[in-house]
Amino acid sequence: MRDRTIWWEEDGVGLIEQTLLPEEYREVVCSDVPRLVQAIQRLEVRGAPALGVAGAYGVALACKNALEGSESAFSASVNEAASTLRSARPTAVNLAWGVDRVLSAIQPVSDPVDAAERALTMAESIADEDEATCRRIGSHGAPLLPDDCTVLTHCNAGALACAAWGTALGVIRSAAEEGKNIRVISCETRPLLQGSRLTAWELSRDGIPVTTIIDSEAAYLMQRGEIDCVIVGADRICTDGVFNKIGTYMHAVSASYHQIPFYVAAPRSTFDPEHRMADIIVEERGREEVASLFGRTTVPDAVPVVNYAFDGTPFSLIAAIITEDGLIREPFHHPWLMP
Repeated sequence: MRDRTIWWEEDGVGLIEQTLLPEEYREVVCSDVPRLVQAIQRLEVRGAPALGVAGAYGVALACKNALEGSESAFSASVNEAASTLRSARPTAVNLAWGVDRVLSAIQPVSDPVDAAERALTMAESIADEDEATCRRIGSHGAPLLPDDCTVLTHCNAGALACAAWGTALGVIRSAAEEGKNIRVISCETRPLLQGSRLTAWELSRDGIPVTTIIDSEAAYLMQRGEIDCVIVGADRICTDGVFNKIGTYMHAVSASYHQIPFYVAAPRSTFDPEHRMADIIVEERGREEVASLFGRTTVPDAVPVVNYAFDGTPFSLIAAIITEDGLIREPFHHPWLMP
């Protein structure tokens, strides 16, 4: 595996095709924005910080390809591509953040060649920042984990969800680096199994003990006293709560009932101070993700399916948000959360 999970190549944006893991490790190159959007929507690349990097590289790719057209059409072509990228996954705020940072860097530039160079420079800078940010999140979060503990996590908030290192898994990696005895319980994360396919794959490669469970088993393990804390990532942090992969809210409710600390690890770019949870459009994904499994139909054709990709967890259930600049705790009155 490369040091980075998403990168720039001469022919376009390179990434690890995550839908194939753990059976097959494959790198792909997206040579145009429609192919990158497809990769984002198919979850070939996923995770809030990684989507921010993908959005940034996507604008750089749009600039590169727009150089092949007329100079007068350059701006319109890039802006159209940026709009398409922004809307690829509406709930994850980092995607639009990455797109807009690169657009801001090139908007004062009139020369297309100069704009394309600046776009790539900014995109590379965002990727570098992401890795450094995750390392700092890990450093701030590691002291929260007991020297000997079992940590529950949901979905995948590791290196595969970022440029490198990870947010929730970055905290776990940092704690393990400090010599703490960390064991991880990875929820499989239905319907696409990011916990069993990706989190378990990452941690096992690192030599960090990991066990995978079905999502609905977590509350029972909490009842049995087998989980010491929960740590997850985030796709958007609003002024009153956190959006993360569907299933996060039920784990937070169970953790609160069993008096187990529930932590969220996320960078500043995931904060959305303009909206409350009720304002957010929650992505609904296709029926086929739920209605079939391993090539077999699991839901009768006449039965409808609801497949929300995310849910919202109110701050009242969260012990702390771990950021690159430290911890945010109750009452969560922090400048990053103020409109």
